[in-house]
Amino acid sequence: MAALSGSSSDCCTLKKTLNKLTSKTSASPRARTHSEPLYVISLERYGRDPDFEIRFPDVISMSDSLFDATITDGYCKIRVSLDPALNRLISRNKLHCGIVIRNVEFSRGEDNDGDGGTYHVCSLEVDRMSGSDAALRALSSVNVRSIPWMGGEPDAGPLRARRSSYLPLWNNQDFYGEMWRDTPPSEPGAEEESGDEIEDTRSTISLAVIRRRFLSGSRRFDGAVCVRILQKSRLMYYGKADQKCECPYKAELLVADGTSSACVVLWNTLCFDWYRILQPGQVVKLSHYRVKESFSSRSGQESEPHIEISLNSRNPTAQISIIPKNQISPDWALPNLPHTFICSRDLPSCPHGDICDVIGVVIFIGRSERVRRQDGQRSELEEYRWLQLEDGTSDKPTMIKLFSTSQPEIQNRIYPMSLVVCTRLKLIRSTVDRATTFGYLTNTSLTQVYCTGTGSHPVMPYRGVRPIRQFLQWLKQVDESSMLERAVIGGYFNYPPLPVSLHIFMENRQGEAGLISGGEIKLACERLNYRERRRFAIQCVITAACYHHREDSEQTQYSDLPSAPLSPRVPRQKERTEPQRTTVKRKLFSSTTPRKRLAPPLQPPVIEDDAERDFSLFDGAMEFLVGECDDDSNDDEEDEEDFSTPPTSPMTSRLGLTRAALETLPRVFCYERRHIQAAAVGMQANAFHKLLPQRELQSFSPASCYTGYFTLTMRALSDGVTLDAIFLPTVPGNLHWAPLPLSHDNSWESLLSHGGFSPHAPPPSPADLITTADQLTNQRLLCVLEACALGGDKVEFVLNRAFPLR
Repeated sequence: MAALSGSSSDCCTLKKTLNKLTSKTSASPRARTHSEPLYVISLERYGRDPDFEIRFPDVISMSDSLFDATITDGYCKIRVSLDPALNRLISRNKLHCGIVIRNVEFSRGEDNDGDGGTYHVCSLEVDRMSGSDAALRALSSVNVRSIPWMGGEPDAGPLRARRSSYLPLWNNQDFYGEMWRDTPPSEPGAEEESGDEIEDTRSTISLAVIRRRFLSGSRRFDGAVCVRILQKSRLMYYGKADQKCECPYKAELLVADGTSSACVVLWNTLCFDWYRILQPGQVVKLSHYRVKESFSSRSGQESEPHIEISLNSRNPTAQISIIPKNQISPDWALPNLPHTFICSRDLPSCPHGDICDVIGVVIFIGRSERVRRQDGQRSELEEYRWLQLEDGTSDKPTMIKLFSTSQPEIQNRIYPMSLVVCTRLKLIRSTVDRATTFGYLTNTSLTQVYCTGTGSHPVMPYRGVRPIRQFLQWLKQVDESSMLERAVIGGYFNYPPLPVSLHIFMENRQGEAGLISGGEIKLACERLNYRERRRFAIQCVITAACYHHREDSEQTQYSDLPSAPLSPRVPRQKERTEPQRTTVKRKLFSSTTPRKRLAPPLQPPVIEDDAERDFSLFDGAMEFLVGECDDDSNDDEEDEEDFSTPPTSPMTSRLGLTRAALETLPRVFCYERRHIQAAAVGMQANAFHKLLPQRELQSFSPASCYTGYFTLTMRALSDGVTLDAIFLPTVPGNLHWAPLPLSHDNSWESLLSHGGFSPHAPPPSPADLITTADQLTNQRLLCVLEACALGGDKVEFVLNRAFPLR
């Protein structure tokens, strides 16, 4: 069905409202809908430009982003720009694709600022009562793409800034949109010339000669250069609000021939044409370029001067051509593609900061999160996910904190049981105590990722090298069913482990913010953006503890501790879904209650083998690593079902969730539904056709590494603010959340300071821990909390460590 049934002229809210703005009899510059629902079916972001103050003279905004949205009433649709005052609703994911909006106020663009014929949303109300997937339900019988555009289909570009393309919704490092080509552009019909810098493409010149001539002062380079691409950087967006550049992108390629190496920079629209196409290992011929001193030389990072080859879309128009393998001349003596593959067995002996390549099978990929990074005066959010790889050389997986590599078509399709090659990763080491360190790998600007099932095998340049062949030999012997049982996707994950000593923890903070109050945490959480992660340290006492079992959420044990004298103890109430249940703690843990040993919180249970295995790990690897022609070489409602009443004092704030959100728990990997599962644990989609029902994530069972969690109610010593935090202790035998190799007595104090149970003793049952929770009575603790904004007003707190204060 193209649109909802009924007469569009009579029912179309958008037409009736927007016609008021074009009517000659209307004196108002604005028009507003009322209670009629409108649905957001796409949301797109772009950088603002110097004309911002002209288009929005009455707006004061610190954000560099603007947003366009496509909205519909089911009968027609229209693309509109959104007022910058609404940005905060988007950054918190309160206003998103799939939501219902009401009382929408429109204005029409002015001809004198270039926006004539476009419409602008000045204000709106988000209908949160309808749910975050209300558009999916309301438009379930509608082909949204066939809904007619009001006034004709709009242009593809941003509405309120002179930018050539939209940005990804949640980061600046990926490309987004159809203008990013995946096939080489045709040769230009005409060439712009720039006097002294035109090259004769019939001849070639070496990099060494170019460097020698440049350093001698010459600016004329007669000839094309034939080089091999050794490394490729991620995409760099340098757009600023005060810059008029319509396409502010650049990317770097490290290239070499038989004489020297150099950095090649793709500028602006050349990134649209070539960034996705050029890959490490390719041989390219470059002509019509500029040469200048490299950035590393200009900034003093290099002792010797180096050159940089700039490729521009004009003045002059650079020419790039990929040379087929059968046309590569041996006389060029091009270097082979370098590699430094390291296996998981050898990683512990590598030094901090070492650069390496890895290959392995993904056994875990976490949920998408974001962290704020400061780059000079500019602060931006970077998106990342945790990966665990197995390569058969060690019983400990390789840990990778993978940020964007400007390969969204690959990174969005990395699933458990995929084979992944990651290049140019940097080793980071973290100290737990004087003798224990943990290491993980993370991106450099030159990191590239290759993965089975993503179509990246034709460009994977490391086929045939010895580490790949050794990995294939191990892969032949892998028990796929056993590995699939251990595969995990999504959920909270934290690495590396924090120190167990308060002294070492404070030493390692290295300029991070010190201890803060509960009120400061509240203000900081209100500023968090969607899926932004941040760590806080605060002095608290624990006032209550309860345990939530995996199999049945109603199997919950409580313990309210005697309160410290700062504020009244938080009372408990009955669970809403079980009104007849009593929650008297003395009765639950009286001497007559059998102290039956339950399963420890994170002990892996026995699960049934999945009958359907419609894939072969080794067969998939052969196409990827060998190829056909081998080279010679919780939703909001659930989260509100708390076990606790609000604080008795109206002046006391309460933060956190009293139950784990759906996004917190790791899930069993389901190969048959891997595409849906990956989307369910990913970031909020920006288009209607990518939306999933709100509770889709709940259709996947929690992973075997999870059997339950503790909820700890804490009160800040500074101001009495109450925080509810999830505690997921590590357990012996659990490879996903492995305990530290340090023995302790499994008391509450040791459990909280180590982040989990002792690896050398059976863990106590949750019931035993709850009955001994009075050990924490009036115990002052320095608590390390991992906060993550899950969208809307939901902020998840996970207790990482709690150090006793003497």
